[in-house]
Amino acid sequence: MALYDTLGRTYSATRRADPQVAAQIGQALADCSSVVNIGAGTGSYEPAQTIAAIEPSQIMIDQRPAGAAPVIRAEAEHVPLHNNCTDAALAVLTVHHWADLAAGIAEMRRIARYRLVVLTWDADAMGEKFWLLSEYLPEARAADAALAVPVDRLMSLLADPDITPVPVPHNCADGFAASFWRRPDAYLDPRVQAGMSLFTKAGPSMVSVGLARLAADLQSGRWQREHAGLMELTQLDLGYRLITARA
Repeated sequence: MALYDTLGRTYSATRRADPQVAAQIGQALADCSSVVNIGAGTGSYEPAQTIAAIEPSQIMIDQRPAGAAPVIRAEAEHVPLHNNCTDAALAVLTVHHWADLAAGIAEMRRIARYRLVVLTWDADAMGEKFWLLSEYLPEARAADAALAVPVDRLMSLLADPDITPVPVPHNCADGFAASFWRRPDAYLDPRVQAGMSLFTKAGPSMVSVGLARLAADLQSGRWQREHAGLMELTQLDLGYRLITARA
């Protein structure tokens, strides 16, 4: 919670739901008439059938829009809801911040009658494919890998899990770590950095040299020459994964 009382201050501006990602999450929940959103933040990606949101940070709760689902201030590991109270439990880019992953997943399974849906990322896949980490911020890559939940571990806690890639569109409206893979200037924006746990966990001293190199390469045109192929792509698989499972 303390992290998001700092990291979450700009979420309503920098972490808006991307329509393409939201559609993929929505399809996974299409046949569920009720959803509880765990680690809900400001409410991004909550489908219309969300009946409750669980969020520990008051800073995040205060940024939820009017008309959003009712929110309960609580941790993922201790959800104050009855057993089998919802068709599905949803967790979007949040499991890496839980203090006890197994306890949080157990709570999702306890409250959901039918399905669990988790959006996360594969740190190995991201680190190999994402130029910002592999070329400019190796220290942040290490911090990101340490923060990430191994996909195999997550799937081991789920019943009959199914995993699907979630490609990142070139104009992604959300501001998660790899959103700006075709818009490198954005990573030099302090407001964008403030909304990413990638930068918060790594710390400014670990990333300042790499970002200075990126700025120089953008000014000289080196980045544009070396990554010209990216400009022809409309989406890119950078390791984000949607996992669905039986409750």
